[in-house]
Amino acid sequence: MNSKLVVADPIKCTGCGECQTVCSLSQCGVSNPALSRIRIVNRQHEGLYIPVSCQQCEDAPCMAVCPKEAIYRDQLFNRVMINYDRCISCRMCISACPFGAMGFDSKAQKIFKCNLCDGNPQCVNFCYPKSLSYVEPERIPYSRLRYFASTYIGIRRSRNALLQGQ
Repeated sequence: MNSKLVVADPIKCTGCGECQTVCSLSQCGVSNPALSRIRIVNRQHEGLYIPVSCQQCEDAPCMAVCPKEAIYRDQLFNRVMINYDRCISCRMCISACPFGAMGFDSKAQKIFKCNLCDGNPQCVNFCYPKSLSYVEPERIPYSRLRYFASTYIGIRRSRNALLQGQ
């Protein structure tokens, strides 16, 4: 079983958006960053652009909250997937994702998330500054994981403060 993740290095990311463009083209056939399974969080005041995509959580909160059990872990790539035959597009999974890595296509009325392009993530292939990599989680140094986790936590806190009007 393949168990890899798309991992971002925000230090290398230039915020060019190529990953978003190639993702939406690959997944939807159109160039539309809003439909991309990867997005770039812009922290210009800190000089950071942070690519965010599904982290394929071991205990995926999106999976736990789904009332129709439409979100499951596939056996081939050990990735979190959506069974569209069961999904009712209630969006509870979007709210539950700690990374904000799920989206909703209002035209198609469907939830979406990264599916790792069936083991060949196009965002990684086309990332010219090489800020994205496709690696086994155990090969990521602990110090790097801590740095990324603290950065993501800061983003979530900022987002929640904005949503609550603080």
